[in-house]
Amino acid sequence: MNRRECLALLGMIAALPVPVLAQQPGAVRRLGVLSVIASDDVIGQARLAEALAGLGWKKRDNLEIDWRSGGGDRARIARLAGELIALKPDVLLALGTPSVEELRRRSTTIPIVFAVVTDPVSQGFVENLAHPGGNVTGFTDYDGPLAGKWLEMLTQVTPKLSRVVVVYNPATAPFAPLMLRTIEDAARTLHVTVEPAPVHDAASISALASRRDGGFLILPDFFTMANRGQLLAAIAQARAPAVFWSRTFVDEGGLMSYSTDSAEQLRRAADYIDRILKGARPADLPVQNPTKFELTVNLKTARESGVTVHPGLIALANDVIE
Repeated sequence: MNRRECLALLGMIAALPVPVLAQQPGAVRRLGVLSVIASDDVIGQARLAEALAGLGWKKRDNLEIDWRSGGGDRARIARLAGELIALKPDVLLALGTPSVEELRRRSTTIPIVFAVVTDPVSQGFVENLAHPGGNVTGFTDYDGPLAGKWLEMLTQVTPKLSRVVVVYNPATAPFAPLMLRTIEDAARTLHVTVEPAPVHDAASISALASRRDGGFLILPDFFTMANRGQLLAAIAQARAPAVFWSRTFVDEGGLMSYSTDSAEQLRRAADYIDRILKGARPADLPVQNPTKFELTVNLKTARESGVTVHPGLIALANDVIE
């Protein structure tokens, strides 16, 4: 092949549309995943691999997955974000708000898909839901009426509650004021007093055990998930009913949860990863709100805490732990 023919060939390759280049046989793409908490919590590695395999992306075949778990430690999350960026992945998956923050801070060009994130617009991750702009898009874990539903669930237990303590860490849940407004609006209708209870360390979590004259509502927050063992112990000591933002808490002894379907979140995120690997731009993929929710009730915990859950709520549950 002479020089002219070589240049002509290179020109043809450069002119190929991105999706064609992305699917060249034998090409191995790279996905970096940054999870706020441990990999088996909320969304796990096996689920991600399964969802991607269903779309034709198989580990050690045409896709390498680099998974990093922050374990609830903000400094560790920041360090791991740097590690992933250094690997030059084709696309990034950010699980949780801090993961998005740290990855965005380090790259404005690598496509980022997020999941399990609340209110990405007010947090500045995207311009708006329909047209995110930039290199970030994904799936939220919160819909407006959800916070009111949590409070309503707590009014469907006996003895009846008149006060609910709302637990969150202001440093790691910057979206909490949005949820508190919705909860307070619902509280007026339900005739319940709402009391915010910020927590930020082991001592403030342990202090919750003295709140024996009401119930607990735990807001979505990687801090509460990372410290769920101590949080569940304090609530058990208080012998008070509680509703949580993830069924992980209920599987480990919490009373009940109403949450997004984490498996569904992962499947939808995998679809966006697939589309980006085939040439789509994050700016053209709208941010989507959750479409599936799951209600889980732990009757064993109810008996131990002296609480009776309304039969109607139990009948609506996706899963009942006996």
